[in-house]
Formats: sequence, C-alpha cells, structure tokens
Amino acid sequence: MPRYGCGIAIAALWLSLLFSNCVGKQNESTLQLQSYSHAILNGSKSIWSNKDLEVTVTVNADDVEDDDDGAKTDRHEALLAQSSIIYGLIEVANASNVNAICHAQLKHVQRSILNKQPWALKALDASGGKSSGFVFGQNFWLGSRDACTSIQRPLGITLSKHYKRNMHNGLITQQSPFDMDYRVIYLRHKSPWQVELKVMSEQIIHIGLCLPSSCHSSEIQQLASDYVAGSFKDSDIFELEPEVLYVKDLKLRDVFYERLSFKLIVGFVLATCAFMLCAQQLSVAKQLPADGHVDGAGLAPVESEIWRALHFLLKWRPLQSFVSCYDVARNWRRIVATRENNCTEIPLLNGLRSVCAICILFFHVMWYMYFTVHNKATLLAYGEHIFFQYISSAPLLVDVFFTISGFLQTYNFLRNSKQLQAIRENGSLANVKLFSKLLFHRYLRLVPLYLIVIGSVDLVFAYIGDTSVYHIFNRFDEICSQHWWRNLLFIQNLFEFNDLCVNWSWSLACDMQFFLLANAILFLYVKHPKSAKLLTIAGLLGNIVWSFGIGIKNNFEFSFDIVYGTGTEIYISPFVRVLPYILGSIVACCLAERRVSYTLSEGQQRWLWHFSLFVFLICIYSTMKRDFGYMLTVSLFSLGRICFSLSVCWMIVGSATGRGVWWSRLLEARCFQHLNRLAYAFYLLNPMIISLIYGLTSSSTHADPFTLCIACCGFTLVVYLASIVFSMAFELPYSNLSSLLLSKPKTT
Repeated sequence: MPRYGCGIAIAALWLSLLFSNCVGKQNESTLQLQSYSHAILNGSKSIWSNKDLEVTVTVNADDVEDDDDGAKTDRHEALLAQSSIIYGLIEVANASNVNAICHAQLKHVQRSILNKQPWALKALDASGGKSSGFVFGQNFWLGSRDACTSIQRPLGITLSKHYKRNMHNGLITQQSPFDMDYRVIYLRHKSPWQVELKVMSEQIIHIGLCLPSSCHSSEIQQLASDYVAGSFKDSDIFELEPEVLYVKDLKLRDVFYERLSFKLIVGFVLATCAFMLCAQQLSVAKQLPADGHVDGAGLAPVESEIWRALHFLLKWRPLQSFVSCYDVARNWRRIVATRENNCTEIPLLNGLRSVCAICILFFHVMWYMYFTVHNKATLLAYGEHIFFQYISSAPLLVDVFFTISGFLQTYNFLRNSKQLQAIRENGSLANVKLFSKLLFHRYLRLVPLYLIVIGSVDLVFAYIGDTSVYHIFNRFDEICSQHWWRNLLFIQNLFEFNDLCVNWSWSLACDMQFFLLANAILFLYVKHPKSAKLLTIAGLLGNIVWSFGIGIKNNFEFSFDIVYGTGTEIYISPFVRVLPYILGSIVACCLAERRVSYTLSEGQQRWLWHFSLFVFLICIYSTMKRDFGYMLTVSLFSLGRICFSLSVCWMIVGSATGRGVWWSRLLEARCFQHLNRLAYAFYLLNPMIISLIYGLTSSSTHADPFTLCIACCGFTLVVYLASIVFSMAFELPYSNLSSLLLSKPKTT
C-alpha cells in the first residue's frame, strides 16, 4: 500500500507538470482545438490575455538562434521560404539592416507562422504573393489590405451559435501582440515574358505586405532589395530582374494640408459660399415690402449686428450687381431651363456636344482606370473590337468640338453687325482694345472653373499618391506645382505630353489659341477681306502638308503605342489639330455671307443627311485595322479628318437652315439644352473623378465588357451630378459677371 500510494503521488505530480507544460505551449500555438465559444467568436471575450500577447523587445540572441534552428525543422519552412514574399523578407532580416524592435517582432511573426497562430497566419494570408496572369499584365500582388487591418481591429461580425463551424476560434477575434501595418513595395521588372505595350508605366510590380509598424519604410525597402537579390531571384522563372523603387505606408502626410492648392481651394470655396449667402440675403431683401426693414429681430446680438452690416453693404449698387451673379436659385433655373428652338439657333449643336462629351467620358474611363487594370493587354485588345470602336476612337471626337468652336466663332462674329461696323471705323489702337476685351471676357468665363479643377486635381493626386495602393504614373500634384502657370496662359500643349498639368486640358489650350488666331484673322477680314481669305487658304493647305510631314517623320500608325508615343508631336499639337477649326470657320463664313446658294429637293436633303452620318461613322470605325503601314495611315489620318469635319459641318449647316431627318431631330431634343450647359464642367471633371474613385480601391481591376459598360454608366451619373455643383458654384457666376460687364453702359 505505501508503494501504491507513492506511485499515485508520483503520477499526480507528473500529470500536473505535463498539464502546466501544455498550457504554456498553448501560448505558442492554437492548434489545440478548443470547445466552440459563441462569446469568443463574436468578440465579447478573447482567448488571449494581455500578458500572453505581450512581446518582449529585448531578445536574447542565443534564444532567437535556438528558436530559428527549431523553426527550420518545421516541414513548412522550406516551402514558405520559396513561395511567400513576407516570409522571405523576414528571413533576410537581421540586427544590422533593421532596428531592434522591428527585428524582434519580425522573428516573432516568423515563429508564430510556423506555430500556426491565427493572427500570424492572417498576416501571411493578407500579404501578397506571385499571381497568375503575369504574361498579360498582372503586376498587382497586393494581398488584402482589409485582412491586414482585421489583425488589429477584429471584424464586427455576428455569427449564430446554432451552427458547428470547422474553424479556429481566433480567426476572427485574435489580435496581433503588436501593431501591424499594410505596406506596398514597388518593383520595376525587365521580364521578356510579359507583353510590353509601351503605354504609360506598366512594368511596375506592386507587392502588398502586412508587417510590424515598428519597421520603417526605408528598412523594408532595404529588406526587399536583399530579398529580390537572393531567394526571390533563385525561384524567378520569368527573369524579372527586379529593382526596388520605393515603399509606401499608405498614410497621408501632414504636408498635404500645407499645400498651396489646399489653401486656395478652401479660400475660394469659402468666398463662393459667402457670396451665395449674400445673394440669398439680397433676394430676401428684395421680396420685403417697400417700407420693410431688416432689423435682425429674433437673432442673437452678434448675429443681429452682422445681419445689419451685411444689409447695409448690399445697398451699394455695384456690389448688388456682383453678388447677384451668385444667386443659387437663378443659376439653377438657368441650368435646368429648356425652351422651344427658334430659327436663329442651331439646336443640333446641343445634342452633338452632349453625346460627344459622354463618348469622351467612356474613353476616359478606360484610359484613367488603366493604372489599376491587371489585364492591360486584354483591355487594349477590346479597343480594337467593333463594339468598342466608338470608345477607342473617342479622341477623334475632339475634332467635333474644334469644328463647332470654329464655326460658332466665325458665324457669331460675322453676324454681329454693330461690332463689324465698329471695327471698320476704329483705328489700330481701338481695335487692339476691342480684341483685348473679347479675350478678357472669354478668359473670365473659362478660368475660374478651370482654376478650381487644377487645384482639385493637385489635391486629388497628392492624396491618392500617398494613400493609394497603386503606383501613380501621372503625378499631377508634382507637375502642377511646377507648371500651373502654363495652364493659366493656355500654352501647356506646346510642351511635352508627359509634362502636362491636367493633361486632358490640352484641348482647352488649343481652343484658346485657335480663338486668338481666328479673331486676328476676322479682324483682318473686316479691314482686308482678300488678305484674310488668302491667309486662311494658305493655313489650310499648310496644315495638310504639315500633318503629312509630321506623320511620315514619326512613322505614324493607328496602334495604341504609336498614338501614345506621338502624343506631343501629333495628338496635342495645335499645328495638327487646327484643321477642323479652319474648316468650321470657312463653312461658317460661307453660310453667314451667303456665298453658297443651293436648291435641293427633300429627297436629296435626306440623302445628304444620311451620307454625312455614314461618313462620320466610317471615320470613327476606320481604326479597326491599325496596321496599314505609316504611309497609308498618314493619308487616312489627314484626309479622313477633312471628311470627318466636313460631315459635322453639313450637320451644323443643315440644322441652321431648319433642315433635318429623324436622327438629327433626336439631337435637337430639348433635354440636350440642359446637358450642353454642363458640357464644360463635365469634360473637365470626369478624368479627376475617375482617377480618384479607382485610386481609392484596394484591389486591382479586371477589365471586361460587362463591367466596363456598368462603370461607364455609373461614372456618367456621378460626373453629371458633380458637374451641376461645380457649374453652379464656379462657372455660371462668372458667366453672369461677363454678361453683366458686356451689358454695362459706358460712362462719360
């Protein structure tokens, strides 16, 4: 019996030691399955105590080495070292290339991964790895930003306790014992095994990693450089030859709020809101009875004094006129108003502008989402399909706007008999003043909204440049801070395409330059008609010759890479793009002066309308085959643009003379009057909004026809709503002011 009792005591002691050892090991691994606890799963309590989750920063080097030796015996270690980027980075970390805290925490992550702790496996799972689809542009190995965030902030998800779940309890609730951040490493590769499109920057690999916050970005960049030169290179079948460019922590820098554009935008918005409030006060005051007065009754003393002072200031007539330009109610009525078309108008222009603006937005969706697309080659291949030709050829639609601008500039100028008489009677100095006046009013109508968009683009790209997971190729925040003055002078299209601030605004610069040139020739036309005509014809012929020459010099073809590569020399060049403006001006001159008279039967008119539409569509779809060879391509490019502009001119002339067919009547619908008033804001805003929304996504975009159609419809609605706000705040008030100044009687 004593022996039996002694045996029991020894067995009890041995079991107690074994149990304590198991409990201690559970802090190292959660592989031991526990009974399901609904409270644990739903976050009301944790299986980990704070003490268990503490990490000692000061680590004994011998202990770490022993732990590493033990980890190497794990059957998963070799596989992780070859397949996992985050694990490979941790392996190359040592006390010499990272700080002590970072080193200790990285090694803790490594041990926890090998011991299969839920929080560590979530970090491993949240980190990116090599993805399929590399050949056609999959350079986004982003992992999951949300999954990395959930390591510190568990998902607020409630799951029913009535179901048995085959999962570890800590997957949802277990938190990391130290702060973890999502970082993105950017590598430039030189792989010959990826389709190189030569369109923007496509050879940048994005790698998202969930790493301890104590590791600085510079240290992570050094770790990445060491890793890609070692084990990563050994398993690289695609011959990447990667070069680490930089690392982002996706946090907005404090300097964002110190940007000049931020201060200007805030000041401009506050001033606009103040003027709108003043306009509202003025409108209320005008509705009071003649003997009524504003005494601020019912307001606090300070508010009452402000109200009285405002009312006193608004009694000044010039200030009343200025403030009235910001009247929200009046501007709203002006935007949404529609009326019957009259004989002095060209109603087709409203529909033509609106439809072309929407088609250009569709193109911008494809273009400004490009930096997020992981099947870039497929996206460009869609552009050569017949269904997407109206989108991929949308840049040609800019010629529609140039044709309309040239036509209206000349047509309205020649129909203003008072102005023509004044020019004939004026001397050179007086005509220079009149020319400057016309330029000032055009500048006043265009620049305020344009300036706000430039500032907004600067802020948007500074924001996504810091916080987006993507490498931003066009850093407009950096470009605009240096070259904003080019945009305000409307000369940005005379410089390199990649150096453009707000690069889609090149057409505004062209239009302003053409406006100056056309006005100069029209002033000359009033004084010396023959000289102006000869100069115009010479300009037209010279442009055709120039287009041929520059196209042949650059081996121009319709392929996307050539079109992009010749952006500076051809696409944004005013010397090439002036052709439709000249043709529109010539047709307007013939119509205004009634130089051409013709009598057509109703059938002939219908035939010409349908023929013009046929030519228009043929020009749009002529780029379906993009490998004609540069000689044939240049010929098609030069002569095709002439036919394209002339087809638009016939539509304009037909509408101006009251003719039309069923599809032209659709373009003359009253709803397009409203959309046409928003066309300027619509054009300026859509690339910025598209870039912002795609830049805020945290996973790459897969381009396919269905999602592209949905995206285009969605962006059309979003940009339309934004255009109403921006137009009412920053366009219409200054248009009203311009009209006010033009109608102001001269004082002597």
